[in-house]
Amino acid sequence: MCGIVAYIGPKNAYPILIKGLKRLEYRGYDSAGVALLNGSLQILKKEGKVSDLENFVAGKSTEGTVGIGHTRWATHGEPCDRNAHPHLSNSGNLAIIHNGIIENYAALKTELELRGYTFESDTDTEVLLNLIEDIQKEEKISTEEAVRVALNEVVGAYAIVVIEKSKPDTLIAARKGSPLVIGIGKGEFFVASDASPIIEYTKNVVYLNDEEFVVLHRDGNIEIKTLGNIQKTPYIQKLEMDLEKIEKGGYDYFMLKEIYEQPQVIRDCMRGRMNAEKGWIKLGGISEFANRINNAKRIIITACGTSWHSGLIAEYLIEELARIPVEVEYASEFRYRNPIVNEKDVVIAISQSGETADTLSAIQIAKDRQALIYGICNVIGSSIARASHAGSYTHAGPEIGVASTKAFSAQVTILTLLALQLAQSNGSISQSRLRQILYELEAIPSKVEGALKTNDKIVEIAKKYKDAKNFLYLGRGLNFPVALEGALKLKEISYIHAEGYPAAEMKHGPIALIDENMPVVFIATNQSAHEKIVSNIQEVKARKGKVIAIVLEGDTVIRGLADEVIEVPETDELLSPLVSIVPLQLLSYHIALMRGCNVDQPRNLAKSVTVE
Repeated sequence: MCGIVAYIGPKNAYPILIKGLKRLEYRGYDSAGVALLNGSLQILKKEGKVSDLENFVAGKSTEGTVGIGHTRWATHGEPCDRNAHPHLSNSGNLAIIHNGIIENYAALKTELELRGYTFESDTDTEVLLNLIEDIQKEEKISTEEAVRVALNEVVGAYAIVVIEKSKPDTLIAARKGSPLVIGIGKGEFFVASDASPIIEYTKNVVYLNDEEFVVLHRDGNIEIKTLGNIQKTPYIQKLEMDLEKIEKGGYDYFMLKEIYEQPQVIRDCMRGRMNAEKGWIKLGGISEFANRINNAKRIIITACGTSWHSGLIAEYLIEELARIPVEVEYASEFRYRNPIVNEKDVVIAISQSGETADTLSAIQIAKDRQALIYGICNVIGSSIARASHAGSYTHAGPEIGVASTKAFSAQVTILTLLALQLAQSNGSISQSRLRQILYELEAIPSKVEGALKTNDKIVEIAKKYKDAKNFLYLGRGLNFPVALEGALKLKEISYIHAEGYPAAEMKHGPIALIDENMPVVFIATNQSAHEKIVSNIQEVKARKGKVIAIVLEGDTVIRGLADEVIEVPETDELLSPLVSIVPLQLLSYHIALMRGCNVDQPRNLAKSVTVE
């Protein structure tokens, strides 16, 4: 959720921190701040955007070659200056930034208050910092040792960075349940929530594991230990991210850029993993556990948000093609309802960031019950990638827009390949049908390009409906999850209430909402249910509802009924979600833009939900 960036080295830290915070804005936040060490420990923080922080800092001294920066997404305490990070300890010797939640902070705070500590904020973070300082003083131990002891006493999730006024040549960081990456430059170190603030300076990184902490020294020494005080050897990896991929590249917003990147993203997902002419699919992550996956009695898919919608599409695909029972679970519910999971199950965990807290917890429950975990995520070296027994990267590249677009297409592409490979392995699909689908899959990027050509038409539709108070999205079969995803996109970035339903469920409640002010979006690209969808459209029109229909090119029947028609290229029905979703993404984008909304940073949302 929150964004963390830190620096120690020969350069002035402030410009590095501010640029890093701007790179992390996509994560979602409500305040920003920095702490700089230059003899004194200077805290500069402000509610609002990073630009508000810059305006606040203008004219003030920003000297210092050690610093920490933070963008906060409020958990404990309202968004305001005093709750913004960084926080100072009571003595003024320590400063901290923190992503996560300390669940037992209230009890710790009461104990510290009895010891004479006072608190300037409502945050759990300030409690953690003063706990560290209290342990340091009482036990007469170093700050790094006090951090280790304190983190063994707290319950919850965290990624933290601590600096100390009396030790300006060291920087301490630790993580549990929230991501943290260390960049190793020439005589300098960087710390961040993800690689985006680091890539400009170095491609050499170390990913901290859960319950590890690191001490970075100005002389270039790096020490990593577990909370159990076991020394670890740093494992240095090379970043694959390119700087240009986290820039807008001429687009006004990252979301629009990422919508238009989808044809190439789908190509990248498929590259080296399938060959239509020879009739094979090979997801590298499957080979080691092929027998166990093929013989699974049940597949459980667990995810949140957009990833959950891609999981719903996978349920249709896997059951249709591979004939294996599939259940799709919200990770946030799975972790609390004592699910029945055993060693004969395969759990597919889906997450763009690979850091989603609920999905990580669901993985741990499934692992404890001996299930095989297959992870699908975008970020190499992420927590879910490391927690899974096997898996596949989507190779979608950095997704900066908070509302996922290309991540959805990438996930659906991987899940389609997975369903086809399982079907081929267990003999539930003929070779001719397999090749037919593979040829269609190879053509999908060009068909997505065709769907993108509807943009001008969608702008006109958006002008007509931008002031609507509610939207209803309806689809059948594979297009039901597309309806859910389309509604989610509109809610996320335009703040218009929208709901997705199976079209057949309209008569079981939602039809009561339909009047002349209710736009109803039909995803009508599946031929197998065409007549049923036509009937649903007629029912809406009979109640004066406004119908916006996504149809296949040349569909004259629905054109004669709908108020607005958006035509997309025809493809195999099993692959239609990859094409149908594009106009819905564009519709939400243009409506949000016309309503004056921040498309890339919608209110109250974070890109990666790393706290419960």
